[in-house]
Amino acid sequence: MSKVFLYDTTLRDGTQREGISYSLDDKIKIARKLDEFGIDYIEGGWPGSNPKDVDFFRKAASLNLKHAKITAFGSTRRKNADVAGDPNIKALLDANTPVVTLVGKSWDLHVIDVLETTMEENLAMIGESVAYCRQQGKEVVYDAEHFFDGYKANPEYAVATVKTAAINGANSVVLCDTNGGSLPWEIEEIVRDVKGQLGNTAVGIHTHDDGGMGNANTLAAVRAGANQVQGTINGYGERVANANLCIVIPDLQLKMGRDCVPPEKLRDLTDLSRYVAEVANLTHDSHYPFVGASAFAHKGGIHVAAMLKNPLSYQHIDPTLVGNQQRSVVSELSGRGNIVDKAVQFGLDTESLDLRRVLDQIKTLENKGFTYEGAEASVELMLRRTHPAYVPPFELIDFMVVVQQRRKRGMLAEATVKVRVGPKILHTAAEGNGPVNALDGALRAALVDVYPRLANVKLVDYKVRIIDSDNATAATTRVLIDTQLGANRWSTIGASANIIEASWLALADSMEYALLQ
Repeated sequence: MSKVFLYDTTLRDGTQREGISYSLDDKIKIARKLDEFGIDYIEGGWPGSNPKDVDFFRKAASLNLKHAKITAFGSTRRKNADVAGDPNIKALLDANTPVVTLVGKSWDLHVIDVLETTMEENLAMIGESVAYCRQQGKEVVYDAEHFFDGYKANPEYAVATVKTAAINGANSVVLCDTNGGSLPWEIEEIVRDVKGQLGNTAVGIHTHDDGGMGNANTLAAVRAGANQVQGTINGYGERVANANLCIVIPDLQLKMGRDCVPPEKLRDLTDLSRYVAEVANLTHDSHYPFVGASAFAHKGGIHVAAMLKNPLSYQHIDPTLVGNQQRSVVSELSGRGNIVDKAVQFGLDTESLDLRRVLDQIKTLENKGFTYEGAEASVELMLRRTHPAYVPPFELIDFMVVVQQRRKRGMLAEATVKVRVGPKILHTAAEGNGPVNALDGALRAALVDVYPRLANVKLVDYKVRIIDSDNATAATTRVLIDTQLGANRWSTIGASANIIEASWLALADSMEYALLQ
């Protein structure tokens, strides 16, 4: 019972989240990644529902997966129909997967009000569908939809549905909290009861997070005897979320001692989570447990000071076990330990830097509207500038920005920049589609002959936030700029009551940091 089998439904249930639409190529990429990680079952979709899923199963046959089994998902036969001629059952079998997952009704409310059939016919639909797919040589996973709501309403009938699946050969029976409203103690009690009645048939759990309990409910089910867990990467799913395998897996393996994947594969979990987010074209949530960028980030000065003495003081696991990393956050709440830790992270010699000066500077600037949590390149520059031998690659003398409305050309922005590079003073101008774009162009024009690599540096994001909106147009503006050179990306910050000055501070830091790479 130490092994828990992982059943991933990112490619089926996960696609039902608002804002997600995978291409066929996306689904193939994710399937490969799931297999590499060590997922046991990959639910590829519902072959009877759309052409893309049909194409996926056709292509999946040649994937040569090393570990995972691809499974096709579909419902039991229709009411009062012949199972052999049922189009949904035919589509499942035509998907040519080693495993099929059949979903059927367990709640008498659904049987009567949704299927509009009798409870006896529903049992026949379940039993005949499972038996027929088993006769065709398939491994059958039976998903008991709305099982926990059904059990609470009519426990005898709910249990009869899963017993029917088991008697007719289902390899595993999965109890589904489809509406996501159950609580962990309810799940544990019900799973234990059902497990006791099903004998040797394997029991799985499928939960949703509508009540915020999806992950806890999954763990509770495993405590009660379930040995298959269904979920999605990052919890992507209909309405709120499915059980999040990126939380469930490390909890099972590291906290409950249940084998899910080999330890060396568990170290790929953070990479898997971020990869799926990228393919889904969604921002990876930095506050995800275990795999988020902030999961092991420490901001309070007392916390960081303790962490430097013993990492276990403020961390529940070693982050490297899941492929993540510990880091400190620099802010006005920082102590000297934050700055020391950050300098070490940047590979700087702390003995040669004025750490106290940097800490005081950060506290002063954050009081003026700066925030350095998301602008680590600006923090590194502050540290480097305290080194006695540091020579800045350029120095601003002055700049000017003009924005004009011209009759024939419309809005025009023009910037002039005067900078000192060594003994030379360089004075250039550039136009842009806005004042910041013009400033960027003028600064690059001044520096690119001296520093040719700046030609490949790209400004990839520009964020503006108003700090004290009560001051209306006199409010302080914070500007965060993301810049990229090849695969390296960094963030710098500026703040001022003048948005152009705030932009310049962030822009100048971004160029100076580029020259340090």
